Amino acid sequence: MSADVEGTATANGAPGYESSGVAGVPTSPPQASGKTILVVGLGMVGIAFIEKVLNLDETKRYRLVTCGEETHLAYNRVALTEYFQHRSVEKLYLNQVEWYAQQDPERFIFYTGEQVTSLDTAAHSATTGKGRVINYDYCVLATGSESTLPPYIPPQRLAETRGIFVYRNIADLDKILSYSQEDHVQGGRAVVVGGGLLGLEAAKAVFDLETIGKVAIINRQAYPLSRQLDDDGGEIVLRRIEAMGVDVLTKASVKDLVTTQEGVLSGLVLSDDTHLDAQMVVYAIGITPRDDLARKAGLTCKDKGGITVDDYLKTSVPDVYAIGECASWRENTFGLIGPGVEMADILTFNLTQVETDLGGFKPRQMNMPDLSTKLKLMGVDVASFGDYFADKRIPRGAMPRVKKVDSEKLTRATEPTAKPIWEINIDTTNLATQVQPKKRASTSDIECLTYRDPFSFVYKKYIFTADGKHLLGGMMVGDTSDYVKLVSLVKKKKAIEVPPSQFIVGSGNKGEEDGADLDDDTQVCSCHNVTKGAIVECVKSGIADMDGLKSKTKVGTGCGGCMPLVTNLFKAEMKKAGHAVSNSLCIHFAMTRQELFTIIKIRKLTTFPEVMKSAGINPDSLGCELCRPAVASILSSLYNELVVAPSHHANQDTNDKYLANMQRDGTFSVVPRVAGGEITPDKLIVLGQVAKKYNLYTKITGGQRIDLFGARKQDLPDIWEELVLAGFESGHAYGKALRTVKSCVGSTWCRYGIGDSVGLAIHLEERYKGIRSPHKLKGGVSGCIRECAEAQSKDFGLIATDKGWNVFLAGNGGTNPRHATLFAKDVPPSKVVRILDRFLMYYIHTADKLMRTARWVEQFEGGIERLKKILLDDELGICEELEKEMEALVGTYYDEWSVVVKDPARRRQFRQFVNTAEGQDHVEPIKERGQKRPADWPKQFPPAKFHASSVATPKSEWKWRKLAAVQDLEISTVTTSAAVKYGDCQLALFHVPDKGLFAIQQMCPHKRAFVLDHGIVGDDMDGNLYVSCPLHKRNFRLTDGACLNDMEYSIISFDIKRENDDLLVLLPETEELDAVIGTSKWMVKQATAEVVSRGGGQGIEIATMEGSESSTADTVTTGCSGTGGSCGGHSALEW
Repeated sequence: MSADVEGTATANGAPGYESSGVAGVPTSPPQASGKTILVVGLGMVGIAFIEKVLNLDETKRYRLVTCGEETHLAYNRVALTEYFQHRSVEKLYLNQVEWYAQQDPERFIFYTGEQVTSLDTAAHSATTGKGRVINYDYCVLATGSESTLPPYIPPQRLAETRGIFVYRNIADLDKILSYSQEDHVQGGRAVVVGGGLLGLEAAKAVFDLETIGKVAIINRQAYPLSRQLDDDGGEIVLRRIEAMGVDVLTKASVKDLVTTQEGVLSGLVLSDDTHLDAQMVVYAIGITPRDDLARKAGLTCKDKGGITVDDYLKTSVPDVYAIGECASWRENTFGLIGPGVEMADILTFNLTQVETDLGGFKPRQMNMPDLSTKLKLMGVDVASFGDYFADKRIPRGAMPRVKKVDSEKLTRATEPTAKPIWEINIDTTNLATQVQPKKRASTSDIECLTYRDPFSFVYKKYIFTADGKHLLGGMMVGDTSDYVKLVSLVKKKKAIEVPPSQFIVGSGNKGEEDGADLDDDTQVCSCHNVTKGAIVECVKSGIADMDGLKSKTKVGTGCGGCMPLVTNLFKAEMKKAGHAVSNSLCIHFAMTRQELFTIIKIRKLTTFPEVMKSAGINPDSLGCELCRPAVASILSSLYNELVVAPSHHANQDTNDKYLANMQRDGTFSVVPRVAGGEITPDKLIVLGQVAKKYNLYTKITGGQRIDLFGARKQDLPDIWEELVLAGFESGHAYGKALRTVKSCVGSTWCRYGIGDSVGLAIHLEERYKGIRSPHKLKGGVSGCIRECAEAQSKDFGLIATDKGWNVFLAGNGGTNPRHATLFAKDVPPSKVVRILDRFLMYYIHTADKLMRTARWVEQFEGGIERLKKILLDDELGICEELEKEMEALVGTYYDEWSVVVKDPARRRQFRQFVNTAEGQDHVEPIKERGQKRPADWPKQFPPAKFHASSVATPKSEWKWRKLAAVQDLEISTVTTSAAVKYGDCQLALFHVPDKGLFAIQQMCPHKRAFVLDHGIVGDDMDGNLYVSCPLHKRNFRLTDGACLNDMEYSIISFDIKRENDDLLVLLPETEELDAVIGTSKWMVKQATAEVVSRGGGQGIEIATMEGSESSTADTVTTGCSGTGGSCGGHSALEW
């Protein structure tokens, strides 16, 4: 692409758009929908801002227009020295030409070789040097800075004199290269004025030019790099530069130039009037913010240069912002790329993330940026970090205490036989600590630990708190291998776990640093804020070379000083691998849930019989209590059909079957949704009214909802109807689905709140409500790092930072709690939903049955790191599909309670007994703290077996008795069940397609619970039909009542038949059956429970009549001689 064009980002990379306006004046292209942001400047900060907006502006609210006065696309100005080696500006491009061509021209238009010359802030328009008028809604000034020249070189003299250069951009370097080829320059001396970062960069560049014979550096200070190093560190650098053959004149400055009559530079006049021969001079004495455009437009600027901005980077004029080197924030201008990129990040966030569909977020503010630097200058590794001049600001106190260290006791890997002279200096720099009582150390009480090895050109100084527990800052020369680790310690304010001396003594006794001991959030590239975690993710995602890594993260595209560590990280992570575990779903399916999910999805199976015929071991099997709910969950996750519909009802566990949580007394709890924990007073009143009307026990849940306990099954539709009329919906507390998204009040009320945690929690809960998954899901959103919503203990949790949301995944409480793992850091609000969509849908696809996200991640091959490259880096190329699936699934939502309330047929499913409107308690109610609750269970119930032979009348004398109609059982092609009342007894009736009708007692003897009609009917591999008790999964065979998985229990089964439209059961007289399985007889009562728990009390009265079929039955008449006495009869009945 020709850079010097009025260009737009087009699909094919063709030159851009230009249209004629009034009187032939070119104007910007017709404005698309949304607001226009004009970015003035296409440098490193300008392009960083553009990239971030394109990435975060998902709703496409903004259209970006930028003008760059250089003819080149944005390039890496920090790596200018490399240009002298390859002479290719394309190799310095931050984004290749193809990137620009791929951008949507409706969103991004760029003009190179075209400078904005005037700004009309009232009209919100800008004019370029080519007369183009660009209208804007917001203007972002990223004009950078320019090299400073001394007063004795005014513009006119600069124009008239040949041989004077600055070191700032590609054009400057081209001029230097061209001039160095001239005959009178070749073999001559090049002088660099300035001994700072830029001066040493320029000196190295001209030093490498073959045509330059000598190089000299003139530095006003005693030592180079005086803004990064103290005198001792600067001396080491000075010695290293001089060892290269470069002359360094210190404490010197240039007073004037010496030129020939033709205006060609021939020398310099120094401050002491000495003459220095020079054929070329490069000035690198500082930079001046380019604020001329802003001053001309009337913006407030600082006298010393810089456009004044506030903490939000706003200038003095509305809708105009300034970022990068041109901005003056709190009297500070910054000449490093890191602070500029941070400004771009802050402004992008505030423009795109403060107001989103997910609620508001506190605008980010500018804080003092990290000015840590690590560069290679004149072949010397130099770094400074943290508060590296803390010892200079604090008044010096006592004389330094110097501790001599025997060099023979220190081993250096590079020179094992050498004996360099060095010393460790411990400086006490606060006199107050010697004259005042002992006190806790603070940052004003410091100690300095220094290391100096002049033979290896190594110098280190680390500044600690006086107690040696915290590192405050430091500087390094020669050996900077610990830089990343130490910067992380300073930023996190982490306590030091080793003696401070180990930072020095151990420095020369190590191999290559591979970052194994660094935290994932440790910054390894300060130019582009790239963390170790980001590097690791990319390496694990299959990126096989450094070019791919740089393209993905931009690591190393700034100063490049991080590349040795990044390279070692790359090598180390390539060696890691994981393992996978696969388990069959159950005896009916020889595959995992994940495999079955795939089969159901691909073959578009919609019912359990279809799934069994297509994928089961025995196509005619009924399934079991394991696979039927698992298949039901998969079908719901794919199609989200009504779980209480006839085709799915028999597949559900009891909670899903009745859309409420069954409690131990056979009643249910009702939990309406209170999204994010936010509820109005009117709704609170309705909950109280409903609780009083139906005599319900109320409790606030851990998920910020109100639970109504003790609802009878037959009352559920009526309760829901009243709640639905008040605006409530099902809270899905009964389902393997999203329960709640807990929140703190966040920025809504809290003075510490950064993010709108309530708004985001409500959005997420409304989005994911009703979605079935392998296990229950819980979320949490905290509005700041105080973490009041306990988000780090949830399946997914969000914590607001000043840069966005930290996303935590796979946490849970329970018997095996797991702290959630930080999955993504500083995620903009607009990106949060996308990450969670992918995570939840992939979890639904791949987790095993009844597996929480915590266990899923722990067992997932490659763990959380593998998930990162799948869900963040899209290694498998499935993220778009996952997002579409979730979008389709959330679009199928309906309130299950409302469906039941409006459907008379579904309401009939909630009758306690189908043959009577009477109700019956299963557990004695007691009153505690002003509310009703069920009596306690004994600590352990004694085992019990029930037989038909226990009834006084022989079975041959029993009679057929009508207990229900066919329509009560809803006989169809799927398994159905119902409960009937007979005297004081309760029976459970079942119809199993192709198997027939079955009748059993309703009570499970394990916990004396009258719930068997709620259980799932299944079969084993031998064809035994059974019902699984919904409480604790005792499986009772329907034909004879035997418990198939616990021999200590059995129940009575009854003969049942159909006559026309009636269902008849063979039964004795009511009083005889009541004596064996009557509800009143077996109801759990508080007094009985207390006696049983103490080991005594009334025995189980299951009478075996004399002359019956089983005179030696397992259950016999028993009695106790007294408290603590032994009960007669079978040993299993003694307690």
